[in-house]
This record gives sequence, structure tokens and C-alpha cells, in this order.
Amino acid sequence: MVRLLLACALALGLAGGAHALTAEQARAIAAGDSTEARIAALNQAVQTADARTAAFVDALANDAVKLAGGQVLVVEGERAHDPVTGAAVALPADAEDVINNNLMRAALEAAQAALQLGSAEEPVRLAAARALLSEPDASRLPLIEAALASEKSPAVRAQLELVRAATWLASDDKSQRLAAAEALGAQRSPDVKLLLNQRLADEPDAEVKAALQRAIAHIDASLAWGERLGVLFTGLSLGSILLLAALGLAITYGLMGVINMAHGELIMIGAYATYVVQGVFQRHLPESAFGWYLVAAVPVAFLASALVGAVLERGVIRFLYGRPLETLLATFGISLILQQLVRTIFGAQNVGLENPPWMSGGWQLLPNLTLPWNRIVIVLFAAAVVAGVAWAVARTRLGLFVRGVTQNRPIAACMGVNTARVDTYAFALGSGIAGLAGCALSQVGNVGPDLGQSYIVDSFMVVVLGGVGQLAGTVYAALGLGVLNKLLEGWTGAVLAKIAVLVFIIVFIQKRPQGIFALKGREA
Repeated sequence: MVRLLLACALALGLAGGAHALTAEQARAIAAGDSTEARIAALNQAVQTADARTAAFVDALANDAVKLAGGQVLVVEGERAHDPVTGAAVALPADAEDVINNNLMRAALEAAQAALQLGSAEEPVRLAAARALLSEPDASRLPLIEAALASEKSPAVRAQLELVRAATWLASDDKSQRLAAAEALGAQRSPDVKLLLNQRLADEPDAEVKAALQRAIAHIDASLAWGERLGVLFTGLSLGSILLLAALGLAITYGLMGVINMAHGELIMIGAYATYVVQGVFQRHLPESAFGWYLVAAVPVAFLASALVGAVLERGVIRFLYGRPLETLLATFGISLILQQLVRTIFGAQNVGLENPPWMSGGWQLLPNLTLPWNRIVIVLFAAAVVAGVAWAVARTRLGLFVRGVTQNRPIAACMGVNTARVDTYAFALGSGIAGLAGCALSQVGNVGPDLGQSYIVDSFMVVVLGGVGQLAGTVYAALGLGVLNKLLEGWTGAVLAKIAVLVFIIVFIQKRPQGIFALKGREA
């Protein structure tokens, strides 16, 4: 009965328009006898709020309100003013902070959203309606009805109708609860499902319970596609990361036969090169240019890793061709040296990299599926790198020489090809691609001295599974392992999924030792 009388009073207040905040309302909101009393006063003030009420609610939410001898003051730095009149007031030394517990903070957030329903901007009203959906309250029903009566935007009206239906879930009227269950069951939102589950736990009526269960089942069926697409995209994203990490190894190991255990450290060098470029942009360029640091870091990461790879090939590996065990041991030692060198220069702790503004956030494809922009960019970047490598190997003079030296080194040398120089260029190309992988990985994970160790084993698995020397096999193997790993994680967990993928690779290699794409005829 009390709730009904309050609703009637609020409706009359709405009909009369906005009213100024009073001193009694400000005191009741800031220093009521209990949190429930403060929330009741807040909800009542919101129904007939003006600009001063909205400013006072914002100040409360920002902990900028104090009490001094029963007077409520809004504090801004060293100054204070009266929230009712706006007049400047001297801030007493004994003024006490107004304390807001979690329940009060939730009520303040909902009140801010309710006040924004009257905004002139449609996105603000839409965001406010969505915020009210998470905290439905019957005392706000007159405000919602008033907003619906004046709202012209179809999108905002639909959201407000959804908020009204969520409010009806707690109604004493069985018909309203049934109508709310039917209306909410047509939605495809995890938030709506949570509201229905909460109501289902407290619902005493069997008919309404059945309606709630039907609504939840309908939402589950609608959300299933979002979950499936989310797993598929996550697997594709992981596969693109594995592809970037393994692509350089497909050249140094697949084409040249070098077991390069320092490949992970070449990835690490690319990531640290990206970190250095970020620092240059932060210290020496305008803030507006920061968003372009990643674009500038791509060639820098490639050249840094390619230079280290060229030095590595000319200084060590060129003496070890045809001796795979020695290359494994030598490059393993070099990997330890590179890790310690990075620890000496940059420290043992991880360094922080920020995503450029254009890579922040995501694309909401479905209510329960948001694709992060940084992952989307990495997938596209991996596709561009693969296309570039395929073009370089198949269409350029260097690619022709690399294929010729790989297939028959003595004949290529007899035809005037400088095989030693080709080896250096090919190894530098593979190392530079590893640097590009490090540049991409810096946007989705931690960058530290041990970064490469997380990807070296997976890189070798991708190259061996795809077929040694086969670029297409590397692509299929990386994407296939990424999707397979994420599919298995949903059933078995992360650890068992890794084990299952490893067992799959072992069995596959036992049956097909040359990988997915085996060489045939004279090429073999």
C-alpha cells in the first residue's frame, strides 16, 4: 500500500514538471537515518529533479559532499557551495565526509542513469536505459512511463520497454509478471537472462515459474550461436598468432633445415623493438601522434630481428649447415645469451605496452559476442604477412634463388648463384618475420625476456604438422591447431586440451611423417 501511494505521489510530481532541490531533501539523501531511508529520499528527489539535483547526485557519487553542523556542502578543491542555492560557503575545518556504502553507490549510479533519460542526445538516453536494466526498481516505474510517453527514438523506446518489463518482474500482479516473462524471453541478452534467473529463484507461482523457464530456454537457444562464433573467432585468433610465430621458422627450418632454438628470442626482439618505438613516440612526439606508433614499429621490429638473424647466420650457423644437432645446441646457447642481454638492458620484469586508441574496444557482433579490435587487427595482419611471404618466395628474384638453393645447392652454385649470400638473406627474412610476430604479440600479451619460450615449441609443432618446406601447410596447421585447441578447451579445460593436441600431433606424424602437404616425386 505504501509503495502504491509513493508511486501515485511520484506520478503527480512528474505531471507537475521538475522541482528544485530542497535543503530537507539534500539532508535526507546525504545523512538519512539509514541507507534505505537515504535511497528512498534519493529516488523521490530524482522523480522531480532539476539541474541542481543532478549536480548534487553527481557530487555524491564522486565523494565530493561533506556535512558541517547539519548543513550539506558540495566541495570542489578548497572551496565549497550550497547544493540548493549554489552560493559559495566557507568550508568549516570540522566538516565530515559523507560515507556511501556499496548499496548506496549502486543507487546513485541508477539515479544518474535515470536523470540522463531526459538528455537531448539519443546515445546518452540509450546508455541510461541500458544502465537501468541492470538495477530494476519499482519506484522508478513512473519515471520510465514518463520517459516512454515523450521518447521518439525507436531504439530508446525498445530499451525503455525492456526496462519496464524487468520492473514488472517484481510486481505483485501475476499478469504483469507473466507479461514481463514473455517480453523478456524475446531478448537475446545475458543480462536479461540473469534477471530472469534471479526472479525464478524467488517466484512462488507455478505458472509464472514455467513462463520464466520457457523464457530462459529461449534466450539460451538464441545465445548459443554467439558462443559458437566466439569459440571459432578465439580459435582463429590463436591460430593467427601461431601462424605469425611459426612463419619465420617455416623458412629457417622448413626451407633451410636449421633447427633454430633462438627463434623465440627473435620474436622477443621484435616485441622489445615495438616497446622502444612506443617510448620514442611518448617522449619525443606529440600526444596526437601516439596512435601511429604501432605502424612505425612494424618495419623497426622486422629490421631489428632480421639484423640479429643475419649476424647469427654469418657468425655461427653458416659453419653448421648439414649438422642439425650442432645447430640445435648452438642456437639454444644463443637463446640464453639473448635472454640475458635483454634482462641486462631492459630489466627482468615485463615491460608495458599500450594499445593504440584505434585498437581499443571491440565490435559487438551479437549481444553476447564482442570481437576485440586488437585481435581482429592481428588476424588481418597475419593474413597480410602470409600474402607478402608467398609473393616474395614465388615472385621475386630472392625467392627464386632461395628455392633453387634449397632444392639443389651444387647446381645453383654452378649457375653463378652466391649461395652463402642467399643463405644469409633467407635466414634474415625468416628472422624478420619472427620480429613481426613479436610486434603483433606485444598487443595481446606480456612482453618480457621469456616471451619467446611460450611459442618455440608450438612453432615447431606447426611447421612439422604442416609439412617441412610447405608454406600452405604452415597456414593450415596453425589455424587448425588454434581452432582445435579452443574447441577442446570448452570440453576438457586448458591443460587437457594442450595434452590432447600434442597426442593428436604425435599420432598424425606417426601415420604421415611428412606432414599435411608431403613433397612428391623428384621434389621429395
